[in-house]
Amino acid sequence: MASSQDFTHLKLRQAHRRRIIRELCSANSSLNFPGKFKTLDQIPNRALDHLIVDDHHGVIYCFVPKVACTNWKRVMIVLSQNLRFGRFSRPLIHHKLKNYTKFLFVRDPFVRLISAFRDKFASTNEDFYRYYGSPMLQRAFAAGIRLSFIHFIQYLLDPQTEKKNPFNEHWQQMYRLCHPCQIDYDFIGKLETLDEDTEHLLRILGLDKYIHFPPGYENRTAEDWERDWFANISVADKRKLYNLYETDFRLFGYDKPETLLHE
Repeated sequence: MASSQDFTHLKLRQAHRRRIIRELCSANSSLNFPGKFKTLDQIPNRALDHLIVDDHHGVIYCFVPKVACTNWKRVMIVLSQNLRFGRFSRPLIHHKLKNYTKFLFVRDPFVRLISAFRDKFASTNEDFYRYYGSPMLQRAFAAGIRLSFIHFIQYLLDPQTEKKNPFNEHWQQMYRLCHPCQIDYDFIGKLETLDEDTEHLLRILGLDKYIHFPPGYENRTAEDWERDWFANISVADKRKLYNLYETDFRLFGYDKPETLLHE
């Protein structure tokens, strides 16, 4: 159990994470990105589908794939009926956002991409491979060979990709899934501090005595793997990729991977 001193540290950590978002979402911030100045009512219902509501406890969770979301979804199913937010009327959406505790969990954007690739393409996930892998290989003029991380990155960087379909949720930018400039989250957890953040959040929600969240699992994609995974990606492509995910890096307080971008 965290001591009161630890709890103060965790509260300060949350205040810092929320302040970064607030400052970067303001009109006088240097960070500009698509949708920054949209109002909540300008966001279509389908784009709110990553918000899960627990009416009983007054909690809203925005799930980000590849960020411990399976375990948090299980928690939300235990707590509630697992209702998706986009199904509510707009007045009800505003009411719940004003009165409920809202949280999300994020992770280093590049590490999340590695995790998505490992999970969906490096392992045997035939449905996923058939739907996304073939177009990636066709784009690379390499049909018939196994998809590589290089193909995946080239697919993400190709402007034609999103002209056909929005990014899949496993690699779509986190800010596009959860709209932190339109939704004032009360709690921002990180996979890198998952155990501490989970304990802190359950305590805030008054659920720490009722919910046992699994401890951080061993097969999390380690940040120090980035160098290995990105070794064969050109510096130019790594910089383009950073530009593609810069909003996530900055909004959620992740350092720019300078070493990767200057090798």
